[in-house]
Amino acid sequence: MVLKITGLASAICTQRVLTLLHEKDITDFEIIPISLADMKGPAYLKLHPFGKIPVLDDDGYILYESRAICKYLAKKYAGQGTKLLPADEDLKGYGLFEKACSLESSYFNHPASEIADLKLFKPAYGAGQPDEVVVAKQVADLEKVLIVYDGILATQQYLAGDELTLADLFHLSYGTVVKDLGYSDIFDKLPNVKRWFDSLQERESWKKVPSTVKFIEGLSGKH
Repeated sequence: MVLKITGLASAICTQRVLTLLHEKDITDFEIIPISLADMKGPAYLKLHPFGKIPVLDDDGYILYESRAICKYLAKKYAGQGTKLLPADEDLKGYGLFEKACSLESSYFNHPASEIADLKLFKPAYGAGQPDEVVVAKQVADLEKVLIVYDGILATQQYLAGDELTLADLFHLSYGTVVKDLGYSDIFDKLPNVKRWFDSLQERESWKKVPSTVKFIEGLSGKH
């Protein structure tokens, strides 16, 4: 059965799922594009009550929220591709993995997504230019998070230890947008963060994912 993912390939959260699919060598999938208007329509709201993307349809099993989809697929296809999850019997490894996931969702995601929203998405959709004071605050907040990351990464390769996990890959979408918007210095001046994030961006799975910034700039007529 072909996995069906309703979403846009260049959208942040769909990118997370696509990266997972490539890491796990899953080829039987289909991306079903959807318009912003249809995302708020009654048919789609039955699949995702908040009208967001992506939504996974696995032979009638419907799942939304990109991180949940990634964890589900990584578990289902545990025997192929990159491992990405701790072994079932590795209780301490599981704890470290969930801690790393929480770091991304609780501390990294908010400032990174706010920068993307203020500098990329809102201007592209006609909401005007951002207040640069507000942007600078989010950049400073993100830098504080990355300083903590740099300390963690001083003694291990990845956020959950010395093996790559989904927790690391979850950072790629917003982290890349932030860098592409001109804030790469907050990554690059921290040696352990730079080494870690550069290694993530160099993965073949990520190279196959369409660029968010290029897609949005195309919509707005920027080149």
